[in-house]
Amino acid sequence: MNDSLKQTSIHKTTWLVPFVCLLAGGALTGISTNVAKYAIDVGLTPLGFLFWSITGAAVILLMVALIRKELPPLNARSLEYYFVAALVSVAAANLLLFSAIPHVGAGFVALILSLPPLLTYLGALILRIEKFYIVRALGVIAALIGAGALAIHKFSAPDSSVFWILIALCGPVLLAIGNIYRTLRWPDNASSGALAPGMLIAAALLLGLFSMMSDFSIAVPLDLENWLPLSMIAIQACVFAGQFLLLFLLQKTGGPVLLSLLGAVGAIVGVPVAIFLQGESPPEGLFLGATLIAIGVALVTWGGVKIARVKEEV
Repeated sequence: MNDSLKQTSIHKTTWLVPFVCLLAGGALTGISTNVAKYAIDVGLTPLGFLFWSITGAAVILLMVALIRKELPPLNARSLEYYFVAALVSVAAANLLLFSAIPHVGAGFVALILSLPPLLTYLGALILRIEKFYIVRALGVIAALIGAGALAIHKFSAPDSSVFWILIALCGPVLLAIGNIYRTLRWPDNASSGALAPGMLIAAALLLGLFSMMSDFSIAVPLDLENWLPLSMIAIQACVFAGQFLLLFLLQKTGGPVLLSLLGAVGAIVGVPVAIFLQGESPPEGLFLGATLIAIGVALVTWGGVKIARVKEEV
């Protein structure tokens, strides 16, 4: 009886931890795009907002790592991991997305963050990180069709900017590459709590270097009577800290494909926030797209549970 209860507990942990990380991390992803839009509206530049938010998140996670005695490892392998992952998954991807938000809207950016699953799944199959499972494949396809339908409506809108739509679409491509890279190059015996601050510190350094080598400024407008810019940075720093800590935990427990569905959950959260709190017009085809995305998340999660059960039985 005790063995049976123990196995049930292990089974629940196997799927419950990544599922909770998926929902919480996805919600923070959706909130992040809306905070970014509001921050840019109050005078922050995309680069400045991203740099200081990432720096704040790095400080928060480094403090957590110190308390838990999980300092980021410092060796050639981990340094490579920090900087490559930071460039692809944080600095470049978020800078493109944040820069596109004023031109295409926070709702659209939240929606296209559901696109990485197909690219991640294809890459994982090619590199033999994942085996082909029909349920998960159908889930990824459903999420992609939903996001694709919404993207097509956006392209056909009379006031759409093709350039900024394409810039925004580059973000999910980089995120998918990052999902694969972090899985393949995860340093041996390193915890998610140690790797997350290392990656964010590297991202802040890369963004600061980019600012020095370009005409883009990271300056923050300081006004004693207007604390909104600093408030937005503080909020986004906390959101990023939670988002990336959950991202690494999900990567460790759920794999790259389940990880890529963070964007799909983010779309379900981020679009209503953009519509009801920021006054954006609902994207055409929203109901169909959101429904397909939700079905995709459910199928991929269910497929992951079935895979976990098979592994336990073996």
